[in-house]
Amino acid sequence: MAVTPKKSVAASEQGASLIRLATMLAVGVALLLILVKVVAWWLTDSISLLASLIDSLLDFGASFVNLLAVRHALQPADYEHRFGHGKAESLAGLGQAAFVSGSAIFLLIEAGHRFVHPKAILYGEVGVAVMVFAIIVTISLVYFQRIVVRKTGSIAIRADSLHYKGDILINSSVILALMLSWSFGWDMVDPIFGAVIAIYLLRTAGKIAFISLDPLMDRELSEEDRERIREIVCTHPEVEDLHDLRTRKSGTTTFIQFHLELDGKMTLRHAHKIADEVEKKIAEVYVEAEILIHEDPEGVIEYRPYYPPPRRGPSRWVQILFGLTEDRN
Repeated sequence: MAVTPKKSVAASEQGASLIRLATMLAVGVALLLILVKVVAWWLTDSISLLASLIDSLLDFGASFVNLLAVRHALQPADYEHRFGHGKAESLAGLGQAAFVSGSAIFLLIEAGHRFVHPKAILYGEVGVAVMVFAIIVTISLVYFQRIVVRKTGSIAIRADSLHYKGDILINSSVILALMLSWSFGWDMVDPIFGAVIAIYLLRTAGKIAFISLDPLMDRELSEEDRERIREIVCTHPEVEDLHDLRTRKSGTTTFIQFHLELDGKMTLRHAHKIADEVEKKIAEVYVEAEILIHEDPEGVIEYRPYYPPPRRGPSRWVQILFGLTEDRN
């Protein structure tokens, strides 16, 4: 039996507004940083600052794709897409990973060229001032994005925030490279830092890709979430048990379905009433959830699919390389 979800419309609309605002702010911040970094790079001719400029160009492209994808993802379900458009967020995340990878490869090539043909840094103080400004603006954006992710669970904003967090480290390293090259004449520091930044960008791309693939592959919610759902269901005094619990996430919407085991002697109307009560309790915890409950008489023997024990994420070296936790939900 399908249980119609009773979502909080106010919470849903507030979350959508926050996501849209976060995407627009990201595009605006990226465009502002591009303008100031173009001037700084033109004055300093620093490969490290060029790396930061390329990263900001990447940020603008990725954030603009995010803006379009989020607008599509937030559209309500329609006749041809009855589960909604939430996976557009994850596709945008994969697009961001591709942007990051391409820029990192270009930067590695440019750093190699500068390593062979080093150049002195000019107007280093201008570059340092621009990087300090960039750090302040980026920290403000990341802080707001963190609030949005905590309230909405948006994959697109989470992916966007990942590479903006990386920007803080990148901009800090550019300041160090500029100061060493400008103050001490260590010209080789500049391309070395540029290469290190490129490698870090490749790592960030891998992390974004892994996070984005999970919803596309309908990965289960964490064991903690699954156990919480079980506890909510089994606290109802007339519920005997549940089985075949399946969960997944698409955009900001969580999909939960399971078989509810009830006393076989109760009427269908009463079973429906219990399912409604259970659904309401789950929806209080998982506001953006669509819940499907099938009532089963307790003790009925039926085919139940077997699922192998849960994997604990990718291999350990992949987790370390891309900075992933075992459970990425």
